[in-house]
Amino acid sequence: MAIITISRGSYSRGKEVAEALAQRLNYSCVSRGILLEASEEFSIPEIKLLKALRDAPSVLDRLTHGKERYISYIRSTFYNHMVKDNIVYHGLAGHFFLQNIGHAFKVRINARMEDRIRLEMEREKCSEDEARTALKKADEDRRQWSLYLYGKDTCNCDLYDMVLSIDSMTVEDAVDILAGVVEKGRYDATPESVELLREQALLANIHAQIVNFSPETTVDIHDGVVTLSNLDGGLSNDEEIRRQTTNRLVRSFGLKDVVFDESLKAKKDYVNTFYNLDL
Repeated sequence: MAIITISRGSYSRGKEVAEALAQRLNYSCVSRGILLEASEEFSIPEIKLLKALRDAPSVLDRLTHGKERYISYIRSTFYNHMVKDNIVYHGLAGHFFLQNIGHAFKVRINARMEDRIRLEMEREKCSEDEARTALKKADEDRRQWSLYLYGKDTCNCDLYDMVLSIDSMTVEDAVDILAGVVEKGRYDATPESVELLREQALLANIHAQIVNFSPETTVDIHDGVVTLSNLDGGLSNDEEIRRQTTNRLVRSFGLKDVVFDESLKAKKDYVNTFYNLDL
């Protein structure tokens, strides 16, 4: 069958559409639960994972790779859900993670700012100016996040298979349209698309195992052999860490081997120029 991802701004009724669509198609509906699972599996507070997806990148994140680590954990958990198929996912990043998957139907739900402000005021008990400011900040943070990680704007229509403006339609109208597309079979899974999704899930799971000590390292796989490239951290200069990493990955994922595409670099020795100063 299909995977449906629904991207939306705050208070754009995308959550309502996703839940109603999942019920119509008898699909699973997934969102915040992915954060909870990733939080538990990798022992990271949920609020940090949520901020990693929601907030614009900070200077500290860029220096410490904090955001990349959290995204890696979330991506791993996300793919482990998606391989089950027959899913409606509403939340952040789904349209990025599934860009090359043929049976993923990527949808964007837009709503008028005036309607979003009204809902924000009702739910948050705030003024119109406060609601407008909060929504604009949330939209800009999401935009900056996607530009930082992927070089693409979340509002770029090229990211989606369909963009719906829900201004003049009901949730039921939107569900009718989306269900109609899915039921025609255009996004039915094929053996090739399922295999590609499983491979991406495997790569995401492997990356989540090494990102904490080597955040910039990239992962590729061919015929059961994983190649680690762009090595940093301990993988760039520590033979013992490479050995332990190879053993753990082969054991955990049933790999044939792990290959490092760069020779070991010599560890740098640092001299404390202030050592003999009497301070």
